[in-house]
Amino acid sequence: MEGVLKMLKNGRKILGMNARNIDYVRPLNLKKSKKLADDKIYSKKVLQKAGLPVPDLIAKIRTIEELEKFDWSSLPNSFALKPNRGFGGEGIVVVYGKKKSRDEWIKANGDILTVDDLKNHIRNIIDGTYSLSNTPDVAFFEQRLTLLKLFKPYSFKGIPDIRVIVFNKVPVMAMLRLPTQESGGKANLQQGAIGVGIDLATGTTTTAVLGKGRYIEYVPGSRLLLSGIKIPYWQSILKFSVQAQEVSGLGFLGADIAIDKERGPVFLELNARPGLSIQIANLGGLKERLERVRGIKIKTVERGIRVGMDLFGGEIEEELEEISGKKVIGSIEKIKLIGKEGQEIEVEAKIDTGAMSTSIDVELARELGFGDLTEFFDKIELPTGFVREEAQKIMKDLKQKHQHPDLIDIDIIFSSNGVSIRPKVKIEFIMDQLRIAANVNITQRADLKFQTIIGKRNLSRFLVDVNK
Repeated sequence: MEGVLKMLKNGRKILGMNARNIDYVRPLNLKKSKKLADDKIYSKKVLQKAGLPVPDLIAKIRTIEELEKFDWSSLPNSFALKPNRGFGGEGIVVVYGKKKSRDEWIKANGDILTVDDLKNHIRNIIDGTYSLSNTPDVAFFEQRLTLLKLFKPYSFKGIPDIRVIVFNKVPVMAMLRLPTQESGGKANLQQGAIGVGIDLATGTTTTAVLGKGRYIEYVPGSRLLLSGIKIPYWQSILKFSVQAQEVSGLGFLGADIAIDKERGPVFLELNARPGLSIQIANLGGLKERLERVRGIKIKTVERGIRVGMDLFGGEIEEELEEISGKKVIGSIEKIKLIGKEGQEIEVEAKIDTGAMSTSIDVELARELGFGDLTEFFDKIELPTGFVREEAQKIMKDLKQKHQHPDLIDIDIIFSSNGVSIRPKVKIEFIMDQLRIAANVNITQRADLKFQTIIGKRNLSRFLVDVNK
């Protein structure tokens, strides 16, 4: 939360709820345009007519009479049921499969939905339980989007989406919203989803916030970094967002776009009153960005995108480092290795957030003063053909039987290339002027591009920008 407090101290940059409504929503989002955004079926029709991608509409139910006459066998095996004027993700039911023998459907959590369950839910929708101002509403079924493989490790059950704020035909801020167990598989920060800021120039994720305020680096319960995710179709997402502003007439727009496994970017909805948590996810203020593009003459969609990417793309590293207390590094960095007797070797290292440990090549280890250890380890008869469950016992036995003053541990590494057993030594390295004490394993890397990889255990003082 320290980063939030620092950001909030500079109130001139932050857009508050009152300022959003008075300065942007009321004067720029006229009644006709707000009506379009609040009516999902209508906005879907308008976007589709303009050639913008939307999920297919399967059916709609406007009255209790239509509900009683509805042919349930006409529904596909999977679908999304939504209230037409719903907000905040309330009232949405997503069905992932259907039982073969009867009209029963299965939700993501395994719960069974009968026809009676769906009828009751639709009655609530028609009564206005989930709509703005509790006014009577329409229920509709639409195509269920399928999860992109890239997002599978980051998302719990539901489909992530990308929120883009557009003003004066310029995308000014964006974030990736990831469903969590806490949010019930919905990409809604108010319900506990993860919001991850996106660098507008590259479409790469930066900082992440859980819910409405706690900064996190990893997907909860894992060591999967949330920064550095490259959003596919980034140029198309920005283009669709700006085009949606032109089509809708919303001067201040929040465009919500998901990426379907088969179709690519698809509009979920348009927001005439987009929430402001996007500022926390991006460690930046909307007010400042909006003022920078106010009054600029934007003649084309392409020009608007270019202005947004140029003005708000590329994190300002000094600011990010000041807020986070961490150094920003790239995916390849020059480092200085410091050996046993103070020997220094400068190499290019691969920054590998997918690896847990730091590794160096055998020849490097010898140059750093560990030649005696590498010869000692080469003479050990190492076990082969064992499974992962036996690894801990094997490591314990090896450490008891084979001791050397430079050997601080033994690693067993399971990878796509098989299993390797490696000696571990203590060294120091200097990266971006920071001196890091590290326990590194030694392995054959002579045939690989980089003789050194820096793993996650030694990256806690850094933020990784994969585009740097």
